[in-house]
Amino acid sequence: MAVAGPTGLLAWSVNAAALEARETEIAQLTAKRDALRNRVMLLDPEAADPDLASELVRDQLGVMREDEVVITLED
Repeated sequence: MAVAGPTGLLAWSVNAAALEARETEIAQLTAKRDALRNRVMLLDPEAADPDLASELVRDQLGVMREDEVVITLED
């Protein structure tokens, strides 16, 4: 049991690798959450960021001014 059991030496390296993978995943999700939190703060109705609001309106509604030219790029 000390070598091949569920908490033995062989399982220890598997568990350590799984822990490292989970910590990496947590770090990525934390960064994504922080980015989303920042975006939500920029969209506060009381003090919305004009650049972000303009970007969202243009993207979601396809709105543009008369003096603008749209250039589409092929991926």
